[in-house]
Amino acid sequence: MPQAARRRLSRISVAASATALIAGSLALAAPAATASAAAPTGAARRLAGTHPAWATASADRGAASANSTADVRVYLAGQDPAGLAAYARAVSDPASPQYGRYLTPAQARARFGASAAQVDAVHAWLAGSGLRVGRTTAHYVEVSGTTAALEKAFGTRIHTYRTGGGVHRAPASDAVLPASVAGAVLGVSGLSDTVHKAVSQAVPVDRSRRSASLFARAASGVPAQKGLPTVPTCSAKYGERTAKGAPAGYEANEPFAPCSYTPKQLREAYGVNDSGLTGRGAKVAVIDAYGLPTMAADASHFATAHGDRAFRAGQYTEYVTPGQWTHEDECGGPAGWAGEEALDVEMVYGLAPDAQVVYVGGNSCYDDDLYDAMAKVVDEHLADVVTNSWGEIMHSTAGDIDPAVVKADEQVFMLGAAEGIGFTFSTGDCGDDSPGAAATGVNCEPTTSRAQTQWPASSVWVTGVGGTALGTSSSRGRYGFETSMGDQRSVLSADQRSWNPFPGRFYFGGGGGTSEDFAQPWYQKGVVPRSVSTTLMTGAKAKRPMRTLPDVSMNGDLVTSVLVGYDDGTGYSEGGYGGTSVSSPEYAGLLADAIQARHGRAVGFANPGIYDRAGTSAYHDVDDTAVHAKLGNVVDLGVVDGSLRVRLYRIGADFGLRAVRGYDTATGVGSPAKDYLRSYLPRR
Repeated sequence: MPQAARRRLSRISVAASATALIAGSLALAAPAATASAAAPTGAARRLAGTHPAWATASADRGAASANSTADVRVYLAGQDPAGLAAYARAVSDPASPQYGRYLTPAQARARFGASAAQVDAVHAWLAGSGLRVGRTTAHYVEVSGTTAALEKAFGTRIHTYRTGGGVHRAPASDAVLPASVAGAVLGVSGLSDTVHKAVSQAVPVDRSRRSASLFARAASGVPAQKGLPTVPTCSAKYGERTAKGAPAGYEANEPFAPCSYTPKQLREAYGVNDSGLTGRGAKVAVIDAYGLPTMAADASHFATAHGDRAFRAGQYTEYVTPGQWTHEDECGGPAGWAGEEALDVEMVYGLAPDAQVVYVGGNSCYDDDLYDAMAKVVDEHLADVVTNSWGEIMHSTAGDIDPAVVKADEQVFMLGAAEGIGFTFSTGDCGDDSPGAAATGVNCEPTTSRAQTQWPASSVWVTGVGGTALGTSSSRGRYGFETSMGDQRSVLSADQRSWNPFPGRFYFGGGGGTSEDFAQPWYQKGVVPRSVSTTLMTGAKAKRPMRTLPDVSMNGDLVTSVLVGYDDGTGYSEGGYGGTSVSSPEYAGLLADAIQARHGRAVGFANPGIYDRAGTSAYHDVDDTAVHAKLGNVVDLGVVDGSLRVRLYRIGADFGLRAVRGYDTATGVGSPAKDYLRSYLPRR
């Protein structure tokens, strides 16, 4: 079986598989501690977490065949893991004298990468155990071999275990590194053969007929008629058109939901138009799986159809390797990722129309392939900002996330920070990701074991971007209000006289919360209330402040969706999409604009700057309790397959999370206001 896969199949269902860190513990600890996993050379080291929690004595089915084979990835710790964490922090902290003194990729490799002696030692250990050494990169060594050779190399027995997903292989105890390589190895993945794959944080408004969706800009002149319109109908601005003929809902005179927002409207709402910034001089990378062959043409088509300019020659670049694509059946293949890719590229380009856009497609939605895509961006410094609309839960009834995956990801994020590259990740579309949310949520992982935050958004080295519902006060996109991203959903009865169920059930909501796995990073101190940072999502009290999400938020609600256009193989069409998959590339576009405001100087890891601006006019403080707008919205998709398809959504109804005054776990510090981009302009 292939190695664990996990990255979110960014687009239609927000939480595919499950994994978890160190179940039940509070414990990947502080940022520097997570980085320096390597023990001093001279002492053997146990690799905690390599024996998964699901490999219990009662599930044990005996020793694995000594001749069966497996592929394993051994991640390299580098020369100075603790020094890398310290440097990444120093160059990212505006209060540090080293702020902004970024390294080139070559300098970062020379200073923090694995030495030739370390690589030689790892090769000798693996080959001496009878394993076949394969590809070696700056970050890892791939090996393959028999069960007997793996047991010899890693000092453990490998057994088979009956789990809910069948029979799987796993170490019977934690692997042990010999003293000769204990300081050279960061982690090892692949000793267990459970598979985790990535899912995206985006959902189309109407999965069955994207091209005919009302959110493809319905006509404003729908003739008066008895009952609800039988053609797609929406409002040009929030609350503009009353849904006459609809059954009684949450309040009187509920409106038709807004038509899906275009980039022009988003630029107006978030102050980009007012700033005059366009992202010129910045580079933004989008990482998803596979690749859409018509992406450049589709993005240009979409832009020109809505009053913007097509890509200039050379403005869009992509790195895809179709001949190496794998696991297409498990991951949904290129078609399954096409909407996510189009959404991400078009949101970045829409918010920063002069930025360079770089698309990097992983060869699958599996961990290893999406890791390789991230590492490529950092190793070759392909961009200043990297947006990722995928993730995964960390704690699942199927097992915990592989600690090696977490350590390897964080090493790449810290190398990026050292080079002035910032990563943004969507926080998820399932509210607090609890079993209660998963029971009715459209983009939830059903194997979630408890309320939790997602990975990689919960890394202390990335920007976790949450979602809001944006209400505009003009058809141009003038900012009106925002609530937390969260929807209760009801369906129109066949006789059009009632909503079922009413009140609606949770359907969709922005991710966030207090992590049980990572200690509070330095930049959140003094901003996140202690009552929030020490209260875990299970209700338990933490002994110390913990990492909280999101950091910042932007529009992503399904009701206030954004318009996306691409060719799905049957021709070009447009439709509405929602999710924190929208929010992450929106914010990445704003960071590109901020780079232009800084005359091309990189923003780098954005979180210290985000929290330095907390409580100022740089943000809209999203507060559900202060919103007095209508929160019920009628989504009329017209006649679909012979019947009228109408839904009632109540916004500002996230599951387990709520936006309140100040920092909160639904929207973080808030959403960018007009003064956000102004705050990056040089002071005179």
